[in-house]
Amino acid sequence: MKDRRSGEHWAGRLYMREVSLRVDRHLVNTRVTPNQLTYVMTVAGALAAPALLVPGVTGALLGVLMVQLYLLLDCVDGEIARWKKQYSLAGVYLDRVAAYLCDAAVLVGFGLRAADLWGEGRVDWLWAFLGTLAALGAILIKAETDLVGVARHQGGMPPVKESASEPRSSGMALARKAAAALKFHRLVLGVEASLLILAAAIADSVRDDLFFSRLGVAVLAGIALLQTLLHLVSVLASSRLK
Repeated sequence: MKDRRSGEHWAGRLYMREVSLRVDRHLVNTRVTPNQLTYVMTVAGALAAPALLVPGVTGALLGVLMVQLYLLLDCVDGEIARWKKQYSLAGVYLDRVAAYLCDAAVLVGFGLRAADLWGEGRVDWLWAFLGTLAALGAILIKAETDLVGVARHQGGMPPVKESASEPRSSGMALARKAAAALKFHRLVLGVEASLLILAAAIADSVRDDLFFSRLGVAVLAGIALLQTLLHLVSVLASSRLK
């Protein structure tokens, strides 16, 4: 995850790198390749969606487990690549596909949980729609960042520099810093969303309904749509396309 412009994920810094380094010891002398680990990582991220369909707190815990496995392998594949000096553009590409898929799977799974697929009453597809909308927003946010590199490459320009991400307008720069400080946009990422889902599932089990899950889906859909627009404006207002 260190290839991200904003740096490594907080969970990697806080605990997952300690775990991944221990896993590396058992893999570095085997025939396992970094790309094989990335394939497994992608499957783990995708499995978050069906895991979340298991009713109650159990499903939420399984969803968190799948996302944590994804995060672990995301650390391990890069570390093994560096140890074995096995680098490839395919690995970079697969890593991005996995990131897209994991975030989307968690949010779609959340929406389906809130729709109450296995309940005794009528399935409320509104919540599944909102979850899918949140997933689409999360994907578009990542795409807006990745497409900067595509646009610059097609225009014959070098990769974007860190300083170019700063908005040229002082007002936009202030708004960007405020958003970064609040970090509300991170809630639509797989790790944060899965933890929110678990908290909502626990609260729902106390109330014996889906109030908090449905509230969470609505909030995440709103955040995803708002952040999609704000991030697009931020890219256009910066020097990344200049």
